[in-house]
Amino acid sequence: MDTNEARHATAHYFLEGLNEIGFDYLFCNFGTDHAPLIEAMAQFRRDGRKLPATVLCPHENTAVHMAAGYAIATGRGQGVMVHVDAGTANSAMALHNLCRARVPVMLMAGKAPFTTRGELLGTRDTYVHFVQEPFDQASIVRPYTKWEYNLPSGVIAKEALRRAHTVMESDPKGPVYLTFPRETLTDSWSEGQIRSYPAERFGAVAARGVDAGSIELLANRLLAAERPLLISAYAGRNHATVAVLDELARFAGIRVVEFNPLYVNLPHDSPCHGGFMPAKALAEADVGLLVDVDVPWIPSDMPDNPATWWAHIDVDAEKRNFPIWTFPGNLRMAGDSHRILSDLLAVLKARADDAFKTRAAERVKTLAAEGAARREQAAKAAANRGKPGEISPHYLCAALAKALPSDAVVLNEAIRNGPVVMQQMPRTTPGSLVGLSGGGLGFSGGMALGLKLAWPERTVVQVVGDGTFYFSNPQSTLAVGRQYKLPVLTVVLDNTGWAAVKEATLRVYPDGEAKAAADYGSVLAPDMDFSKVAEAAGAHGELVSDSDAVEGAIVRCLAALKEGRSAVLHARVTKL
Repeated sequence: MDTNEARHATAHYFLEGLNEIGFDYLFCNFGTDHAPLIEAMAQFRRDGRKLPATVLCPHENTAVHMAAGYAIATGRGQGVMVHVDAGTANSAMALHNLCRARVPVMLMAGKAPFTTRGELLGTRDTYVHFVQEPFDQASIVRPYTKWEYNLPSGVIAKEALRRAHTVMESDPKGPVYLTFPRETLTDSWSEGQIRSYPAERFGAVAARGVDAGSIELLANRLLAAERPLLISAYAGRNHATVAVLDELARFAGIRVVEFNPLYVNLPHDSPCHGGFMPAKALAEADVGLLVDVDVPWIPSDMPDNPATWWAHIDVDAEKRNFPIWTFPGNLRMAGDSHRILSDLLAVLKARADDAFKTRAAERVKTLAAEGAARREQAAKAAANRGKPGEISPHYLCAALAKALPSDAVVLNEAIRNGPVVMQQMPRTTPGSLVGLSGGGLGFSGGMALGLKLAWPERTVVQVVGDGTFYFSNPQSTLAVGRQYKLPVLTVVLDNTGWAAVKEATLRVYPDGEAKAAADYGSVLAPDMDFSKVAEAAGAHGELVSDSDAVEGAIVRCLAALKEGRSAVLHARVTKL
């Protein structure tokens, strides 16, 4: 070792490592554990050195989901900094969602200092350093991460960061967790002791296509099919897949159903779009394709046809994170759905005869007529404005859809009114829809901010229920939107509580005591005015309870976005 080499703290090399793995942003909720990193950041800025931009988030739920939104928009995972076990605990719900959505985010948290009497720089010097040390900090998020590690020494800081990045960006992608004690960050090393790990030598593993034999087998089934069905939820995470799937469906006459879609998988105006509920088609299908989907149907409500032959195409065909996953698959193909569907389409085009093309065209004509009937039904539902004090969510969502540009990004977290959003706000542009992948409500506020950060020119709208609005930490998301000039429209469909809780109780006990007493433990505080929450953050707020006020309120909210201010439209809709 050259004793004349410059020496720096681990935190210095850690920031260099973040640059090397290509992070644009760190979404941060800092604590006492981050002092060495904050000092190193200040030194980098003083010296004019590159480092990821920091976005300060008052709540970890905002930080993690914001990183996820940016990753969804750009295809590049980002970093999140949170505070020891407390910040990790506040991040756990978001990591649950990211795990299910397969979104790459690196969650980084400090650990309580391990020295107590000043033995090392960074030793314990405040009360919380004694109480924020659990036996197993990583256990808080272990079920939701692909990889976890505690940095044992600064000499491998860059190696650990590269490994974390490689794992999170490898298919199927997902969150990872890295921790570091404060003393590790303050320890110093000479420049010659620290190695770099470039992506071209240590990079991620991407999903590929499948063997030609599997493609031929599936093509044979489709060439003979009479009632083919395809169900997808997240194939559209790759925007290029949307056009391929549309062309395949039109060519082969395949009904495509999006059950609980996370993205636009097929343009909603495609003649082959079969809606969002697979029940009837599921019972009739002779050949079925599951394409990038976790829950294709609800078996207790939608029994499948035991005679249907199923192919399963998925970046995560194994579903390792699901203890029980028993949907059928006569042929399972783990890989990149864009490539697999492209190869399948090429084989079908090469082998299809005139008789097949005629049958497929007839199916497309029938599917298009069914789609027109669904749109007519939606228009009838939207024509009913509701009653005083209870606006019809169909009417409100239809009015909102008319006012939005076609490429507006809609985050659907309306839960029990989620089907209304899908019915009345059809999306046709890839990347114009983001849905809930996990069960952790409150994802859309932070994710909307991340999407807006990546796509500043697009209108971003989150549609939520009143229960979800509480879960989304609105004070935090509104504050971040104001501080970083990221205007987002939030539409709250307030039905006075948790409709999901009421409906679940009725499904299990349709004639029980809860029904008899109309007591479901689901009604939330009445007469809340969420527009005031918006105003407290300098955003535009509207409270509407009459349908005549809806269109004007939407116009004013969208005008606020153009002025650079977020907006909250609190609409009192049909009660649960």
